[in-house]
Amino acid sequence: MTRSRTAGWVQFAVLAVLALAWVYPLLWIFAASLKDDASIFTDGLSLIPDQWNWQNYVDAWQTAGFARYTLNSLVVTIGSVVVVILRCATAGYVIGRYRFRGRRVVLGVLLAASFIPTGLAIIPVVRLSTELGILDSTLGLILALSAGGNVAGVLLYTGFFAQIPDELEQAAHMDGAGFLRTFFSVMLPLSGPITATVAVVTFIGTWSNFFVPLVFTFSDPDRRTLAVGMLAFQGTNSTDWTGLAAGATMSLVPVLLVFVLLQRYFVEGIAGAVKN
Repeated sequence: MTRSRTAGWVQFAVLAVLALAWVYPLLWIFAASLKDDASIFTDGLSLIPDQWNWQNYVDAWQTAGFARYTLNSLVVTIGSVVVVILRCATAGYVIGRYRFRGRRVVLGVLLAASFIPTGLAIIPVVRLSTELGILDSTLGLILALSAGGNVAGVLLYTGFFAQIPDELEQAAHMDGAGFLRTFFSVMLPLSGPITATVAVVTFIGTWSNFFVPLVFTFSDPDRRTLAVGMLAFQGTNSTDWTGLAAGATMSLVPVLLVFVLLQRYFVEGIAGAVKN
């Protein structure tokens, strides 16, 4: 019994150290956001500010335009999440429930597309957006951010829909439900954990994306997202480090909230995918 307790305490200590090492950078950023520029360099790794300067958040929110950038990020991210979920769910439903010629080719193309670097893909995306007249628009940015292969999301939905009993789908057809009604009224509601998983992954990836929003908002700074808005703290000869830390802290809050609210469904989705 004593050995078991000792082993438990050792495991707890090891996990506590690992957790602290993972959380410490986040705590340091928060502490840095409450300091002045000089204290960031003189205090070293200290997490306790000499003076709690909350004005840094006010300056970042109002002066640096983070209120506008936050709204832009929310609109773009939520729009991208909706588009990605609909694309991945419909693609996964067709691939998982139907056997058709070229099915493996479709999966192969999706897998191959996931290896294309963003730097190469952005050129045709920008050209196509220019021809459609949506380059400097929020719609264009949403479509560009959600236009990737999203192979992981498609495969998650494919595995989930493939293991649903055929009787459920046949019952919906007997009630007169067509393809779309069966999908939206029966199949999609059943895939809640998978949808939450795809939503969390897409939200984090879109929220923190820098390159695509930079290209699509280059000529219109008012459409910048938070990731691109960080450039407001960097001047030609100086950088507002405290403002940058305050902005980074504010940009992390929505991501943490989404993950905390959906973490149970996220774990269920991953566990179900692995089980399948």
